[in-house]
Amino acid sequence: MNKALFFRLLTNSAIITFGMVLVFMLLNATLSGHVWDGMTLSKSALTGEYCEFNNVEKFFHQSMNTYTNLAYFFFGVLVLQIGINDLKNKDLAKKSKLENFPALSVLMGICLIYLCFGSAFFHASLTWVGQRVDMNGTYSIPIVLLGIAVYHLFPKKNFSENVKKAWIAFLVLVIIAFIQVHLMISSGKLLPALILFQTVLVLIIYFQNRKEKSFVLAISSLVLMVIAVKIRALDVQKVGCDPHSLYQGHSVWHFLTALSSFCGYAFFRFSKNWGS
Repeated sequence: MNKALFFRLLTNSAIITFGMVLVFMLLNATLSGHVWDGMTLSKSALTGEYCEFNNVEKFFHQSMNTYTNLAYFFFGVLVLQIGINDLKNKDLAKKSKLENFPALSVLMGICLIYLCFGSAFFHASLTWVGQRVDMNGTYSIPIVLLGIAVYHLFPKKNFSENVKKAWIAFLVLVIIAFIQVHLMISSGKLLPALILFQTVLVLIIYFQNRKEKSFVLAISSLVLMVIAVKIRALDVQKVGCDPHSLYQGHSVWHFLTALSSFCGYAFFRFSKNWGS
């Protein structure tokens, strides 16, 4: 993929995301918070976990924490376009490993979009079911990145088409299984464990392919995630908290984790000299 095409896909993603911003604004303006009446509240709502004010009269109970999920949508649309473009490109001789497995890119894009709507649903409603969908979407990202990493552990061998289909099916089943798994294991233990495992695999793959892989993308993904976790923790602890401010720590978490996820994906998808 050349840089001109990438920036065209980036522009497309920005335009589509702007359209979704308008949809979110329309929904928040025309519907009331009473849409969620009768649904079981999440523990987060009962304990006031996040700093942002819970405005139960508005359709989006936490407006900033809802709108900022569109960061996941933006990168999801971008990655989905990359996957579809790779699917259309039949010139296998010039493709990298991930280009040769476009279904992984498509799945990654879908999971980012899934997380956008799942997390937006949660912050808009602060319901128990919303939190379950939000967490499942959150876990889907490291699961797919781990799936991409494992595929790259075999640098000189591409999967057959049947194995590729089986691998995608397996990852989808794992994501579905995590609907129950995350209820059994604390997210404070499970999510860091997945991220640590992913980091270890990224380092292994980097040292296997130092001439091809970008260390900057690998380290950027990790650093952004570490910063995001710290900011989220400060938000939960109500440090510098203003419930009515446009700045919300959890909103920054959304932006940083979305960018971290894309950097993690880009580490696998693009070489050091991509587009040249």
